[in-house]
Order: sequence, then C-alpha cells, then structure tokens
Amino acid sequence: MTSEQITNTGSVSGDCGSAQARARTHVQAYVQTQARQNGSAKDGSATNGPARNDSAKDGPSGRKHGLQRCHAMLCPASRHALLPWLTSIIGVASALCLVIAWFPSTVWNTPIVSSDAPAHYYFIHRLLDEGLGAALHLWPHDSFYPPLFHVCAYLVIKIAALFGVQCSIYAAFNITWIIASGVIFPAGMLVLCRYFLRRWNRGNPISNPISRISQASSTPESSSVSESSNISNQQVSSAVNRQYNVTSDATFVLRNLIGLFVPVLAVSSVCHPYGLLNAGPLIAFGFAMSLLPFLIAATLRLFDAIAAREHIAKWLAIAAVAGVVCLVAHPRIAFTYALILVPFIVLRLPWKLILGAFIAMCVGAVAFVALMLTSFKSDRWANPDSWFHSHQPSKNLWESISFCLTDGLDGFPAILFALLLIAGTVAAFVCASRRAAARASDSFSSAASTVVPVASADVDVDASTSDIAVSAADSPVSVSCPPPASHSNATDAASASSESSRLRRNDRLRDVIALTAAFLLVALVYVCTVTLVGALPNIISAPWYRDENRIMTMLPLVTLPLLVIGINALAECVSVCAASASFAPSASSFSTKNSASSVPSLSSASAVSSVKNASFASNWIVLIAVFLVIAILAVSAQIVCPSRSAARDTIIAHSSLNQSDPNEQLTEQKIAVLRKVTERTGTQATIISDPLNGSMYAETLFNANMLYPIINARTDVPSAPFGKVETAFASGDAQQVLGTVCPLTDAPEYFLTMGDQAQSLQSFPYRAQYDSFHNEELIDAYVDGGTLVKVADYSQYGQGWALYRFGCAD
Repeated sequence: MTSEQITNTGSVSGDCGSAQARARTHVQAYVQTQARQNGSAKDGSATNGPARNDSAKDGPSGRKHGLQRCHAMLCPASRHALLPWLTSIIGVASALCLVIAWFPSTVWNTPIVSSDAPAHYYFIHRLLDEGLGAALHLWPHDSFYPPLFHVCAYLVIKIAALFGVQCSIYAAFNITWIIASGVIFPAGMLVLCRYFLRRWNRGNPISNPISRISQASSTPESSSVSESSNISNQQVSSAVNRQYNVTSDATFVLRNLIGLFVPVLAVSSVCHPYGLLNAGPLIAFGFAMSLLPFLIAATLRLFDAIAAREHIAKWLAIAAVAGVVCLVAHPRIAFTYALILVPFIVLRLPWKLILGAFIAMCVGAVAFVALMLTSFKSDRWANPDSWFHSHQPSKNLWESISFCLTDGLDGFPAILFALLLIAGTVAAFVCASRRAAARASDSFSSAASTVVPVASADVDVDASTSDIAVSAADSPVSVSCPPPASHSNATDAASASSESSRLRRNDRLRDVIALTAAFLLVALVYVCTVTLVGALPNIISAPWYRDENRIMTMLPLVTLPLLVIGINALAECVSVCAASASFAPSASSFSTKNSASSVPSLSSASAVSSVKNASFASNWIVLIAVFLVIAILAVSAQIVCPSRSAARDTIIAHSSLNQSDPNEQLTEQKIAVLRKVTERTGTQATIISDPLNGSMYAETLFNANMLYPIINARTDVPSAPFGKVETAFASGDAQQVLGTVCPLTDAPEYFLTMGDQAQSLQSFPYRAQYDSFHNEELIDAYVDGGTLVKVADYSQYGQGWALYRFGCAD
C-alpha cells in the first residue's frame, strides 16, 4: 500500500455484540500492522536514495493510478445522479395514479354538496368575474380569505382557455385538488423523508464492517514497501474497495427504494388528502397541508446551515418564500408548522435562537387570541370548559392511540405499519445511541493522534455530492482523488480538537428524538380532540377548531419520516451484524498469520472471499427483504382501505342528485327550479334566499347573482349586506325591508323559497339566523302587504316553493 492508502479504523455502527467487537479489534490490528510495515519499508528505501520513492509517487504510473480512481467515479456518478430522479418520478407518478383512481367521477359535472363547498366555488367564480384583484377580498363582504387554492383553479381555467378548452369551475376545482394531493403532497413528503435519510446515511454505509477508515497524513516513517508485499497489499486494498463499493451501492439503492415508496405511502392513508375533501371540504387548509412538507424541509436545511455557519442567507430566503406561500394558502397552518418544529428547535439551534423562536411563538399566540376575541363575540371565553360545547368524542383512548400508530390505515396494513414504526423507532434509538458512544470514543482518540481529522458528519453536504463522494468519516477507502498529504503537526492537532467538538453532535440521535417528540405532540393533540373533554383538551386543540379532520392531517408528516429512518436503522442493524459475523473469521485468521511473520500479508483469495460473502449476505439480502416489506405495506394499503373507500362513497353520496329527502341541499327538483329561476331573473338581478336550502349553488351552476352564495353569512360585519337584509326581513317591518333591499343594486331584487333547511346542515351553529327566510307566516304577511309579489310558482316541485319580486320602485 502507498502512503496515501495508510488508514485508521473507527467504530462499527450498530449493536452486534461480541462478534462485531472482535471484528473491530482484528481490523484495528491489521491497520496498525500495515502502518508499521510501511514505516519500516520507508526506512529501508531511504538508503537507496529518494529517487525511487519520488518516481513511485509522482511518476507516470502514480498519475495513471490516480486518474483511474477519479475516472472510476464517473460511472457511479451518472447512476447516482439519475436513479434518485427516476425513483422520484416513478413514486410521484404512482401516487398521482392512486389519487386519480380514488377520485369520485360524479363531482366533475355536479358540485360537492357540503358545508364549505359553495364558498370555494364562489371564490373561484368571483376571481373569474373580477380578476386576480379580488384575491385579497374574496368574501362577499370583501374581507380576506386565503386565496392560493382558488387562484390556482382560476389559472387552470385561464390556461385551458388559451388552448381553446372551456373548463368549468368544478373541473378546475377538481384538477387543482388532484395536483395538490397527487403531486405536490407526495413530492413534498419525498423531499422531507429523503432529507432525514440523507442525514442518517451521510457517510455511513449500512453494513460496513470497517466502520471508518480515513486517509492519514504522510509521516516521516512512511515509504514504499517491498514489491511482493505491495502486490499482496494492493490485492487486499482492492478487495476492501470492492466490499465498499457493494456496501455503498446497497446503501444507495436502499435509500432510493425507500424513497420510491414514500409518495405511495403518503397518499395511502385517509388522514390526508382524502379526509379533508370529505370534511367540508376543507380545501384551503388541505392545500396548505400539501405544501407544508416543503416548508418543514426548507426550515430544517436552514437549521443545518446555521449549525455549519454557511449558506444561511440562501436557506433563510428559501424558507421565507415557502412560509409565505403556505400562509397565503391558509394562515392556520402556522400552528401545525410550529407544533412539529418545536422539538427540532430545542435540539438543533443555539440557545439564543431557541429563545427568539419561543418569543416569536408567544407573540403569535397572543396575536391569535386577540384576533379571536375581537372577531368572534362570545360570553364563554373566560370558561374554556364551555368551549366547543357541542363537540362529542368520536373514539375511545385505545382507538385514538392506535389510529396514530397506524397512520390511519386499516386492517393488515395498519398492523404492519405500526409494527414497523415501533420496531424501527427502537432500532433507530439503538443505532443512534451506539453511534454517539462510538463517536465520543473516536473523537477522543483523534484529538490525541496526529492523524488528519476526518470530515464531520454534521457538515452539511449537498445531496448530489454526498451520494457520489461519501464522507471520509465512514468510508473504508476514500473514493475521491487524494488531497495533498502535507500537514503540519500543529495544524493537525488544532483540526483534531475542532473535529472532536463537532463529532460530539450526533445528528442521528437528535433526529430520532425530535421526530419521536413531534409524533408524541401530534398524538397528544389528536387524543385531546377525539377522546378527551374539558378545559385543557379544549385549549390544546383550539387552534385547529377541535376538528379531527384538521388534526389527523399532521400524522403523515411525522409517522412517515420516522418510519423510513426506522426501516433504514433496522436494515443497518441486521446488515452490520451479519457483515461483522462474516468478517470476523477472516480477520482472526489474518491476525494469527501476522503474529508469526515480520512482513504481514493477507491472502488475497481469502480476503476477497470473505468480503464477497459478507457483502452479499449483509447487504443485498437485507436490501431484498426491505424491498419486499415496504412493497407489501404499500400494495396492501391499496387493497385493504375501507376508510378511504368510505370517504369516497360519502363524497359520491353528497354529489348525487337522487336524494330521498326533498329538502336536501341539491336534488333534481332543486336543479330544475334554480335553472328556471335564473332563466326568469337573468344573471344581473339579485336573488335572496335561505343559503341552507341549497339555493347558493345557483351562483356557480347557472351564473345567478345570489346575494350571499355561501353558508356562513356573518352578521357582525358592518359591510355585510346579507346580515342587514336578514335582520330587516326578520323584523316584519315592510318599510325596513324595502329600505334595506331596494338600494342593493340597480337591477331588480327577488326572493326565492325552496322549503326548509337541509338536514345535512343541521350541525351548522348559526342556522337559526336564517329561520325568517322560510317562515311561511312572515312571507304571507309580506305578500299581503305588497312587499313581495309572486312571479313564479314551483309548488309542483315542493310545497311552498315560489319566486317573489320585491316591491321596489324600479
């Protein structure tokens, strides 16, 4: 071996018991013997003059050897650059296909009939009428609502128009939801999970029995060895290099196989995105949730930059842009973001930044409380136990905990997911703890030696670079061109001391603890929401409106990263133990031979055989096993999915017009009436009706001008005309009614009755404010007094259904 190949051993990752310890001891003995041999060889060669050493080191053969090693990197480089992109595209495309296959086909032509759906359709309709300038005041009373989803749907319609395609509001709504749920969310989860995988595997081949062999600086004792010893040692080096290549390839393939299935698993659970489309639908919040993984990943990269004291401005700008985008999608996403990031802030930032972050959170909490107190008037603010008084627990304690552990999956996939999550978390803790202990020992040794310090695992390495050139901190033989080996002893000592302090920071252990803590926080909020009652659960879950659908969307953000690093840790533990067990007999035989020989030399045949056996058994078999386990989980989650099927069936039922109850929001009869009404009034006249009878859908179905085409018409906003009309109509005073209604527009004003409020909206807390709009006695009184004039009777569709015109002088 040349002086550039003199190496120093470190600890073996993982917990493999006595077999691993013996392997480590034998490898250390081997490297120390090699170092002594090379030192003796140099002393001998010095008597023959320096010319031979210089020619061996700097001659054509030496340069050729260096060029060959650098050229060998080019083939893996292309593979390492293309494979992540290929697996990412396949994974996200598979997730998109699953989302499209699940999506109910009935909602392409008819709206989703639910509580929040009319508002989202109306917001898109308003953008089409008024342009992008309406994005900052989408509500009918011109207040702000997060517009990003609706702006995207608006752009879909405009882009389709450029190609001569007429895209309806419902189609644009659905396309935007599918892109967000089938592309943006799985891609974001892939970015987030690969971030943790890269940190876990950075410079750490999963089953390398020689955990760290780093380059050493040249010493005065280093020189060339005898010809026969050189040949033997080069064969050993080649064998170890082959073992490293197999190990590195297995690690790389494993990371990409896990990444291949992350997008599929991200859209396998009912937690997100399917639950939010069924609940409301909560479109704006769901869109923000789909974007949130990118913001979390950007923030964690910012933490890395702060720790490394480089590229801080770059990642700060990226995180800021991602944060603004998420806030424009839905500001309430900030609570989910803060909840998940709190453990990472505590474990990875300097104390001054930790203090600043918590001060910012406190300021935000105070601002949120102030906003709630000023926006929503209530006499229950001082009594948290009375908050959400209509809320009822939906699960018992065991059901809520198991839901969190299974990520909302069903049946066999749920059991397999929970087992992998628990076992992987335990394995990750074991591996990370062992690595922390080994690094503490190695950093102490490196500080006391003159060996050139290895690269810190805490240094932020670009993803593409770290895949190709593995950090010297854990590579058996450096795969990059060797740097100059001339370093002064003083510089080495200073570098070793600095490196020792950096090595005390264990990224693995911090990530495992932070992810576990984030999972426990999310589980706590979920349990408080769906199981517990009282003041404390109300306070904890209040930022999410104590709504199960909003809270369970957080589960994939913490369970999937914890699952993938857990599976990686399980594979590493099994692989390292198998490799150590296979490598130990060869190392023991080598140690025995060298104890009786002054010129140690390892049989190349036995070395290659041992390395190949260890590599195959401990890498590729484990790789195949991991692939099968994840594939079974991903495939079975698509076969056994009653929760997702139930959500789809509910949406289909909500979009069906064949309703047994004639008072439901939309029926075939109501569609026919709304069409006739619009044909009679035109699209400019104002139509007033009880929004809970389904009349608000006429705005987007037939372009009618409904006064308030959404359900939640706030009466406490001075600029809200609907609130004024509702109050005047309930008064029974004809003059007040006409004085309020007639000035609304220059066009005629109409009043539409279509029966009682829909049963599906009886949970709406403010439904009583619309009772006057279906009070038959009050309506008859207005008709008798001339305030209302019947212009069309639709009693053949439903009792009391009719269209009236207000008696304004226009």
